[in-house]
Amino acid sequence: MVPAVGDTALVSPPVGAGTAGAPPSLPAIGFVQRRAPFSLGIDPFHTAFLAGMEAAATRAGATVLLQLVADHDDELACFRRWAAQGWVRGVVLADLVDDDPRLPVLAALGLPTVVLGQEPQGGGVSTVEVDDRGAMRQAVAHLVGLGHSVIGRVSGPVELGHTRARSEAFDLTVGRGGASGLVLPGDYSAESGEAQTRRLLRGPRRPTAIVYDNDAMAVGGLAAAADLGVSVPGDLSLLAWDDSPLCQLATPPLSVVSRDVPSLGESATRTVLAMLDGRPEMLVRAPDSEIVVRGTTAPPRR
Repeated sequence: MVPAVGDTALVSPPVGAGTAGAPPSLPAIGFVQRRAPFSLGIDPFHTAFLAGMEAAATRAGATVLLQLVADHDDELACFRRWAAQGWVRGVVLADLVDDDPRLPVLAALGLPTVVLGQEPQGGGVSTVEVDDRGAMRQAVAHLVGLGHSVIGRVSGPVELGHTRARSEAFDLTVGRGGASGLVLPGDYSAESGEAQTRRLLRGPRRPTAIVYDNDAMAVGGLAAAADLGVSVPGDLSLLAWDDSPLCQLATPPLSVVSRDVPSLGESATRTVLAMLDGRPEMLVRAPDSEIVVRGTTAPPRR
């Protein structure tokens, strides 16, 4: 995988690139991730996703280009630069919002696009469909089945389509299970997970279980509980979203809603390559999630 940073030129051309800026002989698949300026590294989900993309690309004689950008405008500029340079033949897109402005730009540029998540309206792209609603139903059912009747949640950014899908399923499943739910938004950082967990635990209706929309926020929640003297899982159950070393190495190890994230990346790459071979738009359904029980979920104290 070839990295690139910000609006600067590529660190190096993709594998198989020709001379004097000519397009590469091997297809390059682009993936853009937004991050705060001067922050280092990428989160565990995207690390695993990109590993899957790269594995499938390598087997097919292709390559993956990762671009880190600061904001929406930089992302659109990146797509335009890729199209002009001819190095990138297709794009994988994540974290969609309603009427996502990236889709018409990519269509106008003629870059084949694969969306990760829910199939967007309007067509013109392929989708690796992830059942976030079903996964959230599993999460709530697990906690209700343990006997929890007040369940908190620290969500991802509310503007994201998959956050809304999870929220709809959370509200519906909590109600059907005879429980009540409390939701606060986070931003996927450990700091937001810690801060929102403190708010939930200090509120008038203290939950006995909390679901987090990623692993880092759950680790932050575990730290908040320890600081407040709340025993996990004795007084509070915590359930993370997506397994990672962060979850496995936490004390106690975090129970998770687990997906095969590398396989999502592999599916995305294979779908882009199929489009480059002339296949029409496709809908590829990702495997279902499962609950992996470790040391942070248990029945509530009576």
